[in-house]
Amino acid sequence: MSLFSRNRPAPKNAHPARKSPSPKVATPQVTHRLTLDLSRANALAAMLASSRAARFIEISDLLAGFYIYEWDRLAEYWPEENGEEAEDFFRGLCKISPERWNYWIQLYDKKRRNGEHRRTWFDLTRKQKQKSGETAPEPSADLRAVFATAERISPFHDRPDQGELPVLTCECVLLCIAKYISTDVRRKLNRTGLDIEKLERAVIDPKRSPRG
Repeated sequence: MSLFSRNRPAPKNAHPARKSPSPKVATPQVTHRLTLDLSRANALAAMLASSRAARFIEISDLLAGFYIYEWDRLAEYWPEENGEEAEDFFRGLCKISPERWNYWIQLYDKKRRNGEHRRTWFDLTRKQKQKSGETAPEPSADLRAVFATAERISPFHDRPDQGELPVLTCECVLLCIAKYISTDVRRKLNRTGLDIEKLERAVIDPKRSPRG
């Protein structure tokens, strides 16, 4: 091949190489809705996982969120004689230093008084993680299984534009943790005297409107 052939101009119909379009990131599909109470407890669970720099939100984190936010209401599913034992179990799940505990609770109460409709605890922890170059904790496989089961048994549904979505309540999710998902946390929870039959009646009763 001569030197001239190397410098020969490209044919008129030649086109420069085209870059392949970047693959689109799939948007996670929305499969359920949370009541306001469950959303707050779930956000507290994310805060607890974030406070220990965990990669995943565990079932124990969500139970701790239930205790922090919903104990006054959920306590009715434990016999009075088991109340102290149940509280000892839940307090053991809230592994957080007193200083950090007081800081988070004070900030959380302030958000609640201001309406808590702008940013959730998950938003706050996600923003905090992004500043340090880390990702926010995601639900663990066990916790995802809990929500998937709750979707199947929930008697309540919302009907947005994209179709019918099950509405999940604290009681519904607590029932799934205590009855349907086989974990060590489930066994410890059931040893506290939780009245599963009473809880199940409350979950499947169509006359009980979901809160929030």
